[in-house]
Amino acid sequence: QLQACGGGLVQAGGSLRLSCEASDRTFVNVNMAWFRQDTGKEREFVAAVGYNNINTIYADSVKGRFTISKHNMKKTVYLQMNSLKSEDTAVYYCATRLPRVVGGLRTGIADWNIWGQGTLVTVSS
Repeated sequence: QLQACGGGLVQAGGSLRLSCEASDRTFVNVNMAWFRQDTGKEREFVAAVGYNNINTIYADSVKGRFTISKHNMKKTVYLQMNSLKSEDTAVYYCATRLPRVVGGLRTGIADWNIWGQGTLVTVSS
């Protein structure tokens, strides 16, 4: 139901844009998030955007470098990643929750119940 793409190999300091497309319009007015998981580590929150594409929150480690956005007509959420570092290397997952949660954006894994398949980002130093 969520299809992520855009990962790849990039040098440190470079940029990538990840995309995650939803399968149907059920996902248009929902909050969306990106998480990532490096080998041997726990999955961690990266960024989230509200259903109206106005509210956003970021992990401290990516603040100022990554930008999350939604395009509701395209049923797609994006993660623009700039100034990439080797520590950004991970499999990146998009996620959402149905039904939509009322209130502020959440950062916990358990707060999101629909996940994409992941796309690998490798940053070489």
